[in-house]
Amino acid sequence: MKRNTAVNTLLLLAVAALAVLPLALGLGDHKEEPFAGADAEAETAITEIEPDYEPWFAPLYEPPSGEVESALFALQAALGTGVLAYYFGLRHGRRQGERRATAAQPDAQPGAHPGAHPGARPGTRPAARPGEAGSAADATGDLETREA
Repeated sequence: MKRNTAVNTLLLLAVAALAVLPLALGLGDHKEEPFAGADAEAETAITEIEPDYEPWFAPLYEPPSGEVESALFALQAALGTGVLAYYFGLRHGRRQGERRATAAQPDAQPGAHPGAHPGARPGTRPAARPGEAGSAADATGDLETREA
């Protein structure tokens, strides 16, 4: 088994254990809402310490039930995961494309422009030959024909 595969397997088992152990051990059985969020826990602790406390701000939107609140939270998490997955997939695809492009041109240095001579510095473009599109001779010829 490869080292990366072993590490990934151990991480997956650790995440599964973190999800299953609290349920299996009954860690939330003594509470009214066993797995309430940190906001609810903080609100309970504050009202126990200071019963007359009034919050500074009110929520912009109060969901009608805990299920709707959980669904909105799950939707937010799914959208965030989708954005991150898209970004990392795009980055991986670009790297893979660069590797394939450099593998197709064994003489070229990484980062050199396609068509550059083998000794070109990375990021430089090949020089245009006289008469080719984009060369200095071609540009002056275009100016002469335009003025005539």
